[in-house]
Amino acid sequence: MTKKRVLHLPLKAVYFHQIKSGSKTFEYRLQTEYWKKRLVGREYEEIHIKLGYPKKGDQERILIRPWLGILNQTIQHEHFGSEEVNVFAIKVN
Repeated sequence: MTKKRVLHLPLKAVYFHQIKSGSKTFEYRLQTEYWKKRLVGREYEEIHIKLGYPKKGDQERILIRPWLGILNQTIQHEHFGSEEVNVFAIKVN
């Protein structure tokens, strides 16, 4: 039996609740070497979107979504500062 390939994304409460409500359809990660290793050319079966770092079994703080891939985007967002940045847009809804 093979283990599912799962991408774990811990989030701040505001972003977690936006995804849960359906108003946020992408989660963004800067295009750094760290995220390139985890996202480029990789396939996952599921994404586990977590409110912070929940205790094991705390399903109220974990959203499970199918892996739908990533897009390369250039955005300006307060979380990343005032300049436009290149990000991986992870499809979460």
